[in-house]
Amino acid sequence: MSGPDRQDPDPVPSPADPGDPREWCAAAVAWLDRDQPEAALEAARHAVDRDPTAEAGADWGYRLASLAFERLGRAAEAVAAAEEAVRLAPGSWAARLRLGAALRRVPGRWRESSAQAARAARYAPGEPDPHVLVGDLALLRGEHRRAESAYRTALRLAADHPGARINLGLAFLRWERPRGHHDPAWPIDPRETGRARHALEMWSRQVRVLLAAVLVAVMVVAFGFGLTPEARIGGAAALLAVLAVTFGQGRRVRLWRYVLGMLVRDPWLGASVSATLAAVVAYTAAIVTLPPLVLPPPSLDSLLEAPWPPDPPGGVWAGLAAVVLLNGAATLALRVPVEAWRGRPVRALAEFTAVHRDRTARRNVNATLWLLVGRAWSALAVVALAAGLLGAQGPALLALAVPPALVWTRARGGLARCLDQVLAADRWLVVARTLLVAASLALAFAGAAAVAPLVLPAALGEWAWWTGITTLAALVGVFAVRSARAWWRGAPGPWRSALAMCESRGHRLPGDMRAPVGLSGEVRRAFTHAREVVLAYADPGGPRALAVGAVSSVSASGELRLIAADDAWEAAERDPRVAVFVADPLERRFWVEVRGVAVGDAEADVLRITPEQVVVAEYPGRHQGRDQGRDRARRLRGGATRAE
Repeated sequence: MSGPDRQDPDPVPSPADPGDPREWCAAAVAWLDRDQPEAALEAARHAVDRDPTAEAGADWGYRLASLAFERLGRAAEAVAAAEEAVRLAPGSWAARLRLGAALRRVPGRWRESSAQAARAARYAPGEPDPHVLVGDLALLRGEHRRAESAYRTALRLAADHPGARINLGLAFLRWERPRGHHDPAWPIDPRETGRARHALEMWSRQVRVLLAAVLVAVMVVAFGFGLTPEARIGGAAALLAVLAVTFGQGRRVRLWRYVLGMLVRDPWLGASVSATLAAVVAYTAAIVTLPPLVLPPPSLDSLLEAPWPPDPPGGVWAGLAAVVLLNGAATLALRVPVEAWRGRPVRALAEFTAVHRDRTARRNVNATLWLLVGRAWSALAVVALAAGLLGAQGPALLALAVPPALVWTRARGGLARCLDQVLAADRWLVVARTLLVAASLALAFAGAAAVAPLVLPAALGEWAWWTGITTLAALVGVFAVRSARAWWRGAPGPWRSALAMCESRGHRLPGDMRAPVGLSGEVRRAFTHAREVVLAYADPGGPRALAVGAVSSVSASGELRLIAADDAWEAAERDPRVAVFVADPLERRFWVEVRGVAVGDAEADVLRITPEQVVVAEYPGRHQGRDQGRDRARRLRGGATRAE
């Protein structure tokens, strides 16, 4: 579990009353908080065994068992336990949140997970965790705007939520998960699309390497020895090998109806396949239009003394050959700047550094700084290239903008909080930033020398120019060494794929671990014996109140079951958040307000209301109210529901 570094936790004491399921649930919460899912599962099982119908703890025990199963990697059992929690408490936003989180781990059930997360957010719009889950599911699918909106909502409710902060930064960066080719909403296992993607990658790689090697051989035979007809025949035969490779790899792609979607979702996979198809077309055209070459009489001396090739081919044919030989390198060269310039890294840094104590946040800060280095390097390379093409070094003065941009990034990205810590952990980043500043200053000096030759000697400007070019080349070497080092160690590298999502909630108790709100004895008696019960709900025209007669029943877990008119059912469908009012039926000493979520049970023909907050007030004023949700928070360790 991502989060701040922790000390070894103390053991959880056994429940004082082994027969109380709620105490076992509290123990499971403590074990989960200590990242001990095995012990938590055992405690949750004790709670469920002592309360098979979950009457005393409502859905709590099953929720905790589901979370323990999930952390143990037992996704199917986590879903089963969460579904039981929802069956027992259909109006519990915590149960819906738990089921949505569990379904997220099961391939092909993304839509169900999203529906449960949306319902949890609808049931509890004032809780941050459902909005975070909505954002996480959107982020996994590449819906960055939707994810950004959900995370902003969560942060308005809990500004210190590390998961929302870090993942909002990923949304700013337009982050794609490692298996970006797979749409989580597809009803198939990601491993199946992963095998299809691997087959497409192998086909692309093998075909490009094969065509490039054969074309080099064709050029040697045709231009080196003048055997153009033979070279053309041999080159055409290579297309049969391409067909064999295509047939062999195509047999491994069993999900052809998803291939187009995979190529759209993973642009670089699409670029690789497109480049390979372009290489096949260019290779075929190059073989068909292979230019003849007339050589002097073949002799060893003439071959050694003659330049190679003696008669270079035309520009069109050379372009076709370049497509075959250089398409892979061109795709890679294009990918680096595109990845660096995607998203808003400074905004992302501001979110990461706000929770810099989290390990995932520090990792993302490091990766984002490398992206900024790549962005600045590509800008300097463009400036240098433009100056070289124009034949004048004056435009190189634009390189002077890089150091101020780094200072601005430090200020706006909040790097003062953790930059020293990040640089201390990655010395290669220190070297890269130093070379970046040196290259920008050298190029700017060369540009200044070209603009003001009377002030700065031309020789000094020329030296500064080549120093800047060399420094840019050295920066490429630093990036390559840092990448190779990360690859060798299996550590996060200086690339976009090193960015990681966060599931930490910080020091807050997760919503799916909180205890349900129960009803005291006096409240139960009030609802059981009352003859006048009022249901308040939201209506398009404003708040409304409806007399429902009486409560049909009150379960042992505190769920109210009301027999209500059609108006109440329709209102609950529009907005399930309702309030139920009842007065002390005997002495009229107090009145009770239960705020909760109403879900219709068509089979029993009742509205099932899951309490979220209970207020008991003595007549005549509300100022004497006491919130049972807050009382329970003090009594139950780590399992209370926060009263709004």
